[in-house]
Amino acid sequence: MNHDREALIASWRRTRAHLDAARAYFAPLPGIDLSTTTEFLDHNELGLTFDCLVHLADDLGLPLDFWQHMDRAAREMRLYSDERHVPHREAADSCLRHLAVASERD
Repeated sequence: MNHDREALIASWRRTRAHLDAARAYFAPLPGIDLSTTTEFLDHNELGLTFDCLVHLADDLGLPLDFWQHMDRAAREMRLYSDERHVPHREAADSCLRHLAVASERD
């Protein structure tokens, strides 16, 4: 296996770990369906998983730790960009806003 492929797989693992840690915050919440995120993770669709988790968390007031995991996943996937039309831009921007609000609360 070449170095680039190994680095990519390591990045996927780190991203997956952050997304899994973030998903754990939904476990105690009633009525939250994570089946779509599970399906995306099963197919290594990490960006789509990120989008779903941000959307699910939008109105829940989750703690700073949740948003820090999401932020780390976004950074690992390089989702933050100044360009207007990039995949997952809306979710990444939302993550940054929630991270700022949660930082002020905690």
